[in-house]
Amino acid sequence: MGSATAWARTTFGDVADDLMDIIPACLLRAHERARNGHEGVHTQTLEAYGHGLYAAQYEELAAGLSSVTDATPVRLQGRTVVVLADRVIYPIRYAKKDVPVTAARLRRATGFRADLIRRHGPEPLQQAFDLGMDELEHPEANPDLALLPEDVRLVLVAYACAMDRGVMRIEWGSAELRREDRYLIWHHHESLPTTAL
Repeated sequence: MGSATAWARTTFGDVADDLMDIIPACLLRAHERARNGHEGVHTQTLEAYGHGLYAAQYEELAAGLSSVTDATPVRLQGRTVVVLADRVIYPIRYAKKDVPVTAARLRRATGFRADLIRRHGPEPLQQAFDLGMDELEHPEANPDLALLPEDVRLVLVAYACAMDRGVMRIEWGSAELRREDRYLIWHHHESLPTTAL
């Protein structure tokens, strides 16, 4: 059983210990499903694995977290995520090799994930210069974000995973998105146990 940190207890309360066990187990199952899918289609590329992992991460987390008291499923972009203790838990595979989570960056500075991080992530550490061009810099946010109350905060579950090596690293915490280079700037992050994986 996981031993929750002070941050996890403050963020999630009494269920923090359970989450430290549930989340890694869900990501392991997602990896196994994706690997099995790849092996089933016998492709030379890793498309089946990548697409399978993307879908399975949401499904496994939604199923695993559904047993947690007060967990509320929400459909965003055709995927189910869970809101718990006014936090939306959102997975991101940030690497295919074992590198620190501080190397995490999004592929695009726009789109649903970027909008989610900007709207529900922490306030930026460094404010952007106000050039009076808000309309140009901030296109309209994704309409699915209206399904989340504005006061819900984002907890990212960032993990490194590859078909041949499995889940190598899992961290969770809060991060902002730096627009110019798409890096996640972590305000807080900490490891989730992978030894049981």
